[in-house]
Amino acid sequence: MSQPSPADGTASDLAGRETIQPNGRVRPLSPHLQVWRWHITMLASILFRMTIGAASFAAMFVVAWLAAIAFGPEAYAAFLAAATSPVGLVIGIGMTLVLFSFLLNGGRHLINDTGNGLTVPSANTLSQISVWGPVVLTVVFWAGLFATGRVSL
Repeated sequence: MSQPSPADGTASDLAGRETIQPNGRVRPLSPHLQVWRWHITMLASILFRMTIGAASFAAMFVVAWLAAIAFGPEAYAAFLAAATSPVGLVIGIGMTLVLFSFLLNGGRHLINDTGNGLTVPSANTLSQISVWGPVVLTVVFWAGLFATGRVSL
């Protein structure tokens, strides 16, 4: 099956739904650009991918914490001073949000891997839980830390 070459003028993009690839083939655009509407399962998927990047960023702080422990009490005290600063608390809250997101999205994927939760209503419910659950759990966790005096500004 050969594709018309755009160089010979036979390829047309009259409907605006095709694109010409670098190799000269005319291909339709992905259907999601014309058909799909925004959905909570899309948001859950996008946020899960974002948390993977955020976890990579957070891993640097875990390595810095381990390095501070290894370099002795002075280095650890300096790390604690940075971690308990307002910027450090924001980073800690973000890392907690990423952790809860991983847990809930991992649970969603585990349920889907068993063949359950694949209907539209159950997929929507699981996605709602994995999108909003980390926010709620993070707020409750940090409110508890502040309320018990374990963390303060």
